[in-house]
Amino acid sequence: MFGGEARGVEGGLCLPHPGHSWHRGLVSTDSQRGSTPPRGRPPSGVSENEKPPGRPPRIRVAWWIALVIGLFAINYYAGSRATQSPSRVRVPYSPFFLKQVTAGHVKEITSKGTAIQGTFTQKETYNGSKATTRFKTEVPTFANTDALSQLLQRKGVVVNAQPLQTGAPWWENLLLGFGPTLLFLLLLVWLMRRAGNVQGMLGAFGRSRARRYEPSGDRVTFADVAGIDEAKAELTEVVDFLRTPDKYLKLGGRIPHGVLLAGPPGTGKTLLARAVAGEANVPFFSMSASEFVEAIVGIGASRVRDLFAQAKEAAPAIVFNDEREQTLNQILTEMDGFDSSTSVIVIGATNRPDVLDQALLRPGRFDRRVAVQPPDRAGREAILEVHTRGVPLGPDVDLGRIAATTPGMVGADLANLVNEAALLAARRNHDVVMEADVTDALERIVLGAERQVMMSHEDKRRTAYHEGGHAIVGMLTEGADPVRKISIIPRGVSLGVTFSAPEADRYSYERRELEAKIKVALGGRSAEEIVFDEPTTGAESDIQQLTEIARQMVGRWGMSTKIGPVAVTPVDGRGPFLPGAAEVSQHTQELIDDEVRRIVEAAHEQVVALLKENRDKLDSLAAALLEHETLDEDEAYAAAHVERRPDDATGALAPAARSAV
Repeated sequence: MFGGEARGVEGGLCLPHPGHSWHRGLVSTDSQRGSTPPRGRPPSGVSENEKPPGRPPRIRVAWWIALVIGLFAINYYAGSRATQSPSRVRVPYSPFFLKQVTAGHVKEITSKGTAIQGTFTQKETYNGSKATTRFKTEVPTFANTDALSQLLQRKGVVVNAQPLQTGAPWWENLLLGFGPTLLFLLLLVWLMRRAGNVQGMLGAFGRSRARRYEPSGDRVTFADVAGIDEAKAELTEVVDFLRTPDKYLKLGGRIPHGVLLAGPPGTGKTLLARAVAGEANVPFFSMSASEFVEAIVGIGASRVRDLFAQAKEAAPAIVFNDEREQTLNQILTEMDGFDSSTSVIVIGATNRPDVLDQALLRPGRFDRRVAVQPPDRAGREAILEVHTRGVPLGPDVDLGRIAATTPGMVGADLANLVNEAALLAARRNHDVVMEADVTDALERIVLGAERQVMMSHEDKRRTAYHEGGHAIVGMLTEGADPVRKISIIPRGVSLGVTFSAPEADRYSYERRELEAKIKVALGGRSAEEIVFDEPTTGAESDIQQLTEIARQMVGRWGMSTKIGPVAVTPVDGRGPFLPGAAEVSQHTQELIDDEVRRIVEAAHEQVVALLKENRDKLDSLAAALLEHETLDEDEAYAAAHVERRPDDATGALAPAARSAV
């Protein structure tokens, strides 16, 4: 499959940044929605800087007493209802009870001392009461109980008896009656103490969850940040203000209270914000905007207020807020409360500055914008030096060469590369990290981990020709990136990979270079058509990639004579009804589709002709792949009997061991 090839185009929808040539797919970013404008300032007469932080309402003692009384009343009522037996009609012992026994209307009785409870054989009524079978009566102390006993026996009445009880102690009844209520109150108090606020347990929900980093703790400085010197230079003024604010205030200057760091993920925005706090030796509050969002209405705004209250108490301080697209209203309100002497600076970070509310970027809020872009070759080398400080390196490790092999990688990617190399060296029982460890770790990240898949010889042969087709077209097409590695070992989700990468970072592409990328993407499918007479589903990712390149050429980059230099394709995959989407007619959309099809079909015809003309090179390269499974750059060109173009430098990936890790 062509899924392992890495070929980037500036600004492309389906392609990463030109420097991101090592990527195999899309780099997707979450689109966040903006919010409504702020609700305004606090009421007049109240200083915004002196406004105390929000606290939960104080619960008075009277409310506690009412709560306890209410719980006791509910418990008593529920207990009395639960223990109350079904109603019985009270009847006189004589003559009603004796008459009913004599008549044979009594089914059974239960005697407890002089009290008798029983059941009639049928419903009876007494003195206008409701008809029932349940009754109770009292035996007089002077009554002849022997005669009663004989009468009951003659009539076949079932006689039960219960012993007389003196009753449980008063404290036992009290415990059984009010014990559950007391346990509930104790649990309530314990939960409130756990929440840190005895006067109101709900107050804890509104507290900020920001992580606070003190200067005396794990301090990060500009020495720990590499590869983004331009961004560090722009933030030097912020550091100087936090150190010596009087120098600016006496001249009437106003430091920007909001700094927005904009750049792709992993470029070091959070690390840069911590470095600013470390250089200025001030507390650093870090929180993601998504942590403000809660199911309870108002909790998010309460947390924002609490966060800024903590920052003002610790001033001078820095508040860092990631995912700047959410929870705007309260943050804008808090920033409006800053005056020229407030030593709190808000640093925000986002990878989608285009979707931010413009109210954020006006003066007085996030009025300074710092671009944090992926590092160049020198920047990547500096980043590698930072991340390898505590890693013992072998004598054959050249950080400059590694930086050259990783165009497009950002700081997080390079840190992951160093960590993967260290883990691999430990797995191999090495004392130091060797060049082979770094190379294999890079292949694992770029090409994917090897999979143990049992493939038939026919599948391997088809995969070899597929990847060989990509490689031959890349070697022979002017403007294509040099082929760095070919493998028919299944990696990740693909059955094979062809890795191509430019020697240097790229920031723009010519038309011939974009057409070369389309041709290389068609190389695998075209080779299958020539050798096996029909393609397979293995070219799915190739078709998706080349289609997007052609569509961007036509709709965004003005490389079609029929469409002209007009932007008619939505930016960043926006749908036709979303803000920022291009508005085009049905006729224009049909023209775009026709132009895309024309570009792809023309490239396909040229690729088929090229491979037929160089069938011997394709067969030779496929045979070498079947024999060795993996070929590095020099081995691939030698196996194909193709001389390298003068503009192709040697080695974007070091030779890799063929043994599986």
